[in-house]
Amino acid sequence: MSRIRSVSKLELQAKDFLLSLDWKRLRHQPQGIYGNPDFANKAKKIAVFIHGCFFHGCKEHFKLPKSNSAFWKKKIQRNWDRHFFVEQRLKEEGWKVMVFWEHEIRRRQ
Repeated sequence: MSRIRSVSKLELQAKDFLLSLDWKRLRHQPQGIYGNPDFANKAKKIAVFIHGCFFHGCKEHFKLPKSNSAFWKKKIQRNWDRHFFVEQRLKEEGWKVMVFWEHEIRRRQ
C-alpha cells in the first residue's frame, strides 16, 4: 500500500496544462530530487511545483477557517517556510524552479 501513489485531479490538469505549453520530458513525481517537485526534467534541471490555493495560502483565494484557525495559520506558514527553503536549495544546485498556482491551472482548462 505504501507504494501506491495517489494522483489528484489537479495534478492531472497540471500535466495537461504543461503539455499544452509544449514542455516535453517532464516526469510526474520524479524520484531523487530534493523537495519532491510535482514535475521535473532532470536533464534540463527544471523543477515544477503546483501550489494548491488552500494549503499554500493563495493571496487571491485563501480564507482562514474559523474553526481551529491557529492551527491552520501555523500550518500554512510552515508550508511557505518549507517551500522557500526547498526553492533556495534547488536554485543553489543549479535548478530552475517554477511555481504554478491551482487557480492558474484551472483558469486555463
